[in-house]
Amino acid sequence: MMKYKGTYLKLFSIMLKKYLKEQYGSEVTKKALKESKAIYKEMLEKVDDIGADNPMASNIYSCFVFLAIWKAAEGAIDVESFRTVIKRFMKSPMVSKIMGRADLNRPEDLQKAKDKFHAMQDWADAHPQYKDKTWDFNFDDTKHKDGSYYHFTRCPLEKFARGNGYLEVLPVCCEIDYLSTEASHGVLHRDYTLATGGHICDYWIVPDKIANPQ
Repeated sequence: MMKYKGTYLKLFSIMLKKYLKEQYGSEVTKKALKESKAIYKEMLEKVDDIGADNPMASNIYSCFVFLAIWKAAEGAIDVESFRTVIKRFMKSPMVSKIMGRADLNRPEDLQKAKDKFHAMQDWADAHPQYKDKTWDFNFDDTKHKDGSYYHFTRCPLEKFARGNGYLEVLPVCCEIDYLSTEASHGVLHRDYTLATGGHICDYWIVPDKIANPQ
């Protein structure tokens, strides 16, 4: 189980409320937000512990907010429309400002992003008790000339979703990777995700000013 942290649920719920009400109305929104807290806590009790100080732990804490709200609505929130809600949330002024601090077209920002990914794997290597439960970064600097490439063969979110009835909606959360990359002036090229049955989750991230990346 993961240690409960209410910050993500509280903050995201406040920011999502507007878009949920516009899409589903006040009654569904009120029910989903009210009942999501208990579901969120239950999810954290069931998921594998990857370490509260794991730099990848925020992926679980944030993604579970969306999954808990979807679950709490008891069918009133369909996956396709929820995709629209999350996209509007990610493109909101506040989130865009936070996510858009970096510009991957600047070599120093691209290198910082690469260093950040490597630091996440370094953390897993330094904590063997969590290494087989957290994401595994597999880097290949020879695969592409431009940008940065890595892939996962293991994702605790996919494992949890597959075993607890959330696999239908998880791909919507996976698509946030495209939006967060876009906010940093990058383009994510991806062929596979574990959530949709792929053998890996691949990430080829390229600065958006490169017209024909190699």
